[in-house]
Amino acid sequence: MLKRNAFIFVMLVVVIMGMLAVGNYLDRSRKHGPVKLVGDVRNVPAPDFELPSLDGRKIKLSDFRGQAVLLNFWATWCSPCKIEMPWFVDVQKQYGKDGLVVLGVAMDDTESAKIAEFTHELGVNYPVLLGTDKVSDDYGDVRALPTTFYIDRNGMIVAKAVGLLGREEVENDVKKALSSSYKPSLAQPRRAAVAVKTSQTKEATR
Repeated sequence: MLKRNAFIFVMLVVVIMGMLAVGNYLDRSRKHGPVKLVGDVRNVPAPDFELPSLDGRKIKLSDFRGQAVLLNFWATWCSPCKIEMPWFVDVQKQYGKDGLVVLGVAMDDTESAKIAEFTHELGVNYPVLLGTDKVSDDYGDVRALPTTFYIDRNGMIVAKAVGLLGREEVENDVKKALSSSYKPSLAQPRRAAVAVKTSQTKEATR
């Protein structure tokens, strides 16, 4: 009996630790669009998007071309998110002068006022955007929070983190994203190639 109880206790601890490591993002019985970024996403162009911010602006990822971006999907109910968000505040302070931009994408089913209150309490010093199902699909159907993408100055993903990692890993991935040199001539043809491919696909389906 004692061995059985000990086993049950250990299993409960494992389950709780798993919940703390990754906050489950509950799928809201929706229709999914095309899912991108499947598998290893390193050296893959980060999908562009336009999302509303908490202060009413429309923000595009491509607005920050030439800067490194830490793109963090999170929610107010996500316990691991609350642990790492102060780290993001610190890296924005430390590396902002070097060209880092932290962007938070809130995946909450709640009004923006509550999200704004939450971020104010945490002292968030970077833009917080209101996420959509489409941006979730574009980034591989984000189902676990937090999920973070590290994007270099040319819009290429250099690292992806699912769940709560250590602060040292966050800084290391930030440094990877900052280490690249901005090459407009490299970034522009990639976007053009995507547009040409899309156009060819449309023509083929007519």
